[in-house]
Amino acid sequence: MLVLCVCAAACTQGISVEGPSEIALYGRGDFHVITKELPANPYLQEEACLDMALIAPSGKELLLPAFWNGKDAWEARFTPQETGKYKYRFIYKMGNKEMKSGSKSFVSSPSDAHGILHTDGMWVLRYDDGTPFRGVGENICWESRASDDSKFFKDLHEQHDRFNYEVMLPEFTQAGGNFTRMWMCGWNFPIDKKDHFNNTRYTPSDEYYNPSAVQHLDDVIALSESLDLKIMLCMGQGDVRADRDFFNSDEAKARYKNRLRYIVARWGYSPSIGMWEFFNEIDNIQFRNRPEPIPAEEIVAWHAEMASYLKSIDPFGHIVTTSISHRDLKGLNDVPDIDLNQKHIYKATSAMPGAIVSYEQRHGKPYVIGEFSYEWDWSKNFNDFAEDMDLDFKRGLWYGLFSPTPVTPMSWWWEFFQDRGLVPYFKNVRTVSDMMLERGGGEFEQVKVEADGADAFAVRCGKSVFVYAYNPGKKPVTISVNAQGKLSEFDFSSASFKDAAGIQPLRSRTEALYLIEQ
Repeated sequence: MLVLCVCAAACTQGISVEGPSEIALYGRGDFHVITKELPANPYLQEEACLDMALIAPSGKELLLPAFWNGKDAWEARFTPQETGKYKYRFIYKMGNKEMKSGSKSFVSSPSDAHGILHTDGMWVLRYDDGTPFRGVGENICWESRASDDSKFFKDLHEQHDRFNYEVMLPEFTQAGGNFTRMWMCGWNFPIDKKDHFNNTRYTPSDEYYNPSAVQHLDDVIALSESLDLKIMLCMGQGDVRADRDFFNSDEAKARYKNRLRYIVARWGYSPSIGMWEFFNEIDNIQFRNRPEPIPAEEIVAWHAEMASYLKSIDPFGHIVTTSISHRDLKGLNDVPDIDLNQKHIYKATSAMPGAIVSYEQRHGKPYVIGEFSYEWDWSKNFNDFAEDMDLDFKRGLWYGLFSPTPVTPMSWWWEFFQDRGLVPYFKNVRTVSDMMLERGGGEFEQVKVEADGADAFAVRCGKSVFVYAYNPGKKPVTISVNAQGKLSEFDFSSASFKDAAGIQPLRSRTEALYLIEQ
């Protein structure tokens, strides 16, 4: 938290405000607000709401929702995205009453941080300051459960000392990972669940939002910020059933908007929030009741309404997305306020590059494979084909790195792969990803490459051409790419390139990676 000094409290019309006088650019400033009058439930904006109205140095007007801290006051967490002097005041609405605090200000001072991520074409995301970013990611959707339902890996998944974010996230980022996906669900960050969490980390509570779950998400986001890790936060439906009524009733939609407002107010400040994701596999929710599936147009209309609302309350402009398993919902990929589309692909890793390009060409938005693996069926023993799982894990990352997607396909079964010792493999992908970004300044161009009997990809970044080939067969394969220059071969054991002058033609093993520098 970059708060250099605190202003004296000012009270106007029953509103008392404390806040910083200086905040570092892309840093966090905390504001503490006390209102004389309170509603029965401060979490419901239809009863009362507090907003922070700001005027940025550029003159841009911003509106940030504040949240009730569960004890005695409202809080606002703001991250400046411009340097200079910000002016602000708080506006409190309760019933027919509207109260405003006095006008105050703070200065945003320069920093070395980069800011919030936004979409920029198909290959990269970009920070507020223009720095390009590519995600090297995997799903780490939840921590160990108290009682896991896996047929073969129950004991593994219940290892609390290994599969907790305090262990998994540092291990992942130290290996080069910089992007992950987390769920808010009944056993992970269950902010609106009272009890029965199937997890020892949370304490039962009758509070509107569960204090232990809220605090844990606070802590994990703070940890992610310290690790420079970006999160796709899958918010789900909360502690209610996502049935047809959920997508249509005014009451259900009002409840969900209150939940979104709280999530944005409490955690939207963070640059570690890489994306807001509404649902995991909305098509499976659609067909949960197979005899009477929820009409696609109703789900799409809900996403259009909620995405528009989310954009309206998020002054930081975070990326908005949702996901499908394998069935498209007509119109979902074209919802205007959904910035990035995604689906999950299992047992078809070789199809991922084609799927990415096809969806981008049809819908004009970046596309991400949010989950992938050699096998989806959790009733099978993955140890029976562990080497196939490993090989698929590796090639999925490379297929994504060489495809026009801003985040590599994210593997599922994180406990299994961690137990197999594959987390260090992310170093290979991150090393090459960073080189691509540096050589091309965030610009990528696919280059034609041929490899009879193998999958091969080539990408030009500036004056460098990167070539990857996957050859599961036993015979060597000739790789042909129209590029001239010094040739280096990637050493997967050391995650570095070594001189390969004289290798003509290139011959692939199971996987091979080359760099041609002009």
